[in-house]
Amino acid sequence: MKFYFPDSQDQVSPSYDFLNDEYPDFRVRQRDDRYAHQVVTPAPYKGILVSKAIVDGSVKGAGKYTAPQRQRLYRLGVRDFFRLPEGMDSLGDCGAFNYVDEKIPPYSVEEVLDFYEECQFDEGVSIDHVIFGYQPEATDAEVDPAWAERRRISLRLAEEFLAGIEDRKSKVIPFGAAQGWSPASYADSVAQLQDMGYKRIALGGMVPLKTHEIMACLDKIEEIRDKGNTKLHLLGITRIGSMEEFSKRGVASFDSTSAFRQAFMDERNNFHTAEETYTAVRVPQVDGNPTLKRQILAGVVSQSAAIKAERECLHALRAYGNDQLELTEAMAALETYLTLVDEKKWAKYHDKYKKTLADRPWNHCSCLLCKDLGVEIVIFRGTERNKRRGFHNMTVLQAKMSQLNFT
Repeated sequence: MKFYFPDSQDQVSPSYDFLNDEYPDFRVRQRDDRYAHQVVTPAPYKGILVSKAIVDGSVKGAGKYTAPQRQRLYRLGVRDFFRLPEGMDSLGDCGAFNYVDEKIPPYSVEEVLDFYEECQFDEGVSIDHVIFGYQPEATDAEVDPAWAERRRISLRLAEEFLAGIEDRKSKVIPFGAAQGWSPASYADSVAQLQDMGYKRIALGGMVPLKTHEIMACLDKIEEIRDKGNTKLHLLGITRIGSMEEFSKRGVASFDSTSAFRQAFMDERNNFHTAEETYTAVRVPQVDGNPTLKRQILAGVVSQSAAIKAERECLHALRAYGNDQLELTEAMAALETYLTLVDEKKWAKYHDKYKKTLADRPWNHCSCLLCKDLGVEIVIFRGTERNKRRGFHNMTVLQAKMSQLNFT
């Protein structure tokens, strides 16, 4: 089973100065910064997914690419732009979540094919329109008419997309996007896509579904799936514990940012290991924490005292990571600073932080990031540490998949 990582311009600077929290003076992000597949070995995914909405923008506004970055992608192509290693595939899609509130998708089939071909993607997903809802027993006649219309739109555009691929004699491998609100509607979408000629089918709109609901849809699809030819892709789904069962039902690939984003979006499960997850130790910057800045401006907290406590906290954590300080002393320095920042949060996270530091999970990890950064990788502080922790989490995901013989 193949894991694709959705791109959102997530890179790290190899020259970042962690001691002073500074970038080098002459850093050029696109030239100097590195993607996950460049900083860990083996690469933590087998392919990347890039959305047109991220690159070109959508009805919600500009994408995450600057004009020069966008021009560079179109000029170089996806392989050279992302410096992809040999054997790593590229998959394009439209980013349907970005236009979910629109009545119809904002792109034409021609525009999407232009994007896939000009950027030289290996594979591309047809335009779809997300259905956010699950009514397992509802028929087309019983469901919200807007849902039924979105499914019809997705199927019509998939047919036009495949015709466009054939007319252009495009080298892009087409994925037909299937939408639904129930096992029966998903199965019918897959059946129609197979009849059109699709051999790769991407199942969209399943992110909010519970695992047993996804399984029910896959079971129904299995009744009509052409098992000798049709392979399924899960858009936005991980569920590593269910991958073996997914695989038995024709799922050959998936994409997700979950493991990466948990590094800095989750309240507790920030650092992954094969056995459990740990809470990263939050050490905010004095000048970057709104709560602390308000307290300083109000005269409640001395700025010089806060800066001193912050520096001593980081020094203590690094000394502990290098076996030069006891855990009790490191926790005391952490408490001095974090009670200035937010006393309630300190009480909330105290035990979690103590466990993270006591277990030293970075010492038991073989990934290059943990070996290089040590304790820094469990410090929740700024994008450089947080993204590296996210890259680490993806190495754990890849290792779990390898153990299941999925890679």
